[in-house]
Amino acid sequence: MIYGEIARFYGDYSGKKCVIGYSVCGRAIFAMHVGADVGRQFVAVYAVHAREWITARLALEHIARGIGKNFGGWVIPLLNPDGAEIAQAEDPLWKANGRGVDLNCNFDARWGTGTRNTRRRGAENCIGDYPFSEPETLALKNFTLKIMPCVTFAFHTKGGEIYWEFCGRGEKRGAELLAAATGYVPKVITGSAGGYKDWCIERLNIPAYTIECGADSLVHPIKNVRDIRECFGALRYFTERYGN
Repeated sequence: MIYGEIARFYGDYSGKKCVIGYSVCGRAIFAMHVGADVGRQFVAVYAVHAREWITARLALEHIARGIGKNFGGWVIPLLNPDGAEIAQAEDPLWKANGRGVDLNCNFDARWGTGTRNTRRRGAENCIGDYPFSEPETLALKNFTLKIMPCVTFAFHTKGGEIYWEFCGRGEKRGAELLAAATGYVPKVITGSAGGYKDWCIERLNIPAYTIECGADSLVHPIKNVRDIRECFGALRYFTERYGN
């Protein structure tokens, strides 16, 4: 299972690392630091949606490849360990966390206004009882506020698109760098709210990007990380060029 894989990698990791919190079922949410200890820092989060657990392996690729020398950042490979367990063992299309809340609808950014939002717990789209009702989103919120990054990334699957805007705000320049690295298309979407990107843009006033890894022709759940290989160098490419 992917949780065990990430836990073993974390245990062997010799760099700076920490547990930012625990899931509904008590699983650790791991974070590992790469790059410079001072100066510009980012936060990159993966496997927010359970069926997109393959992005946790993408996180390990990003750690292995490193980043630009003028940047540092924190990689959080598996935000949703309970949901990933459900997706791998029981329901391959499950997106939510261990109690049926969609973590990417649970942030305090026009919470509950998305067109597909529901309060009914289940595999997807449930917004939770209130913003940050889930320990996973609360842990990511608190960690992000502690780091105060200059930019954040959320790696999802699939579609080959990069979302950079929320309610008229955002920075397209970074999306264009990510597009150059991946071949994906920067895109503005409507009808979505309550995501990590949305919160970072609206509440923290920083650039934030959601990267939908892999071609739209792929089928959930993607099981081979090579199917999203165009994203392997995305963080390094971005951090070598952003602000230079």
